[in-house]
Amino acid sequence: MPANAELRPPPPAVARDWALFLDVDGCLVEFTDDPAQATVPASLVERLLQLSPLLEGALALVSGRRIDTLDRMFAPALFPAAGLHGLERRLDAETVVLPGVPEVALDAELLEARALLAEHPGALVEDKGLALALHWRAAPGAEPVARAFADDALKRLPGYRLQPGDHVVELKPDAADKGTAIAAFLEHAPFRGRLPVFAGDDLTDEHGFEVVNARGGISILVGDRADSAARHHLTNPSAVRDWLGVAR
Repeated sequence: MPANAELRPPPPAVARDWALFLDVDGCLVEFTDDPAQATVPASLVERLLQLSPLLEGALALVSGRRIDTLDRMFAPALFPAAGLHGLERRLDAETVVLPGVPEVALDAELLEARALLAEHPGALVEDKGLALALHWRAAPGAEPVARAFADDALKRLPGYRLQPGDHVVELKPDAADKGTAIAAFLEHAPFRGRLPVFAGDDLTDEHGFEVVNARGGISILVGDRADSAARHHLTNPSAVRDWLGVAR
């Protein structure tokens, strides 16, 4: 993967022939210690609602969050979306779970993870239904405990894999990722036939960058990770919002 020093700024304005895919946390909005406390500025929602018809509806959110959570964050807008790193998808009105996702109950793992991280104030366990995320942004000392638990729990969860991220590790079904979700959207109107553009910040976004690059699109890393498949760069979510033309 190319070093960040080789990255270029993205084009200065959104073009009408784009299929625009946007990560949320760390890309459109800043990280928070507690993901439940993240907020979306009304000006951002307003701007995305302006851009969507410009792109004939080819604008989608691509996130590790559940789609119903995205809907609450971006209300009253209901954008096409991929949630849980592509396990959930909504192209039109209905949210669907990707076929082939293993039916595994995570209740025992959820209880054990919460008990372990309770000893590290500030660490969090996020119940995503199909997935389980352990966060230590506000409790760095919890990282070894969280990683060890995730490694051990994975042995009990057939069809699952570990998804590392920014101060988080997630146990998720191995049925999809952000790249497969973007590729699936590009097979359908209004995304089909357009130039794919994807902005994201985390390791979870690398699959998306690779898919976009393979199609000659525009991949945008948000932040300063050491290396990435992305070919363009924006400094932080504030820079992303400026690039999109969000009013200050």
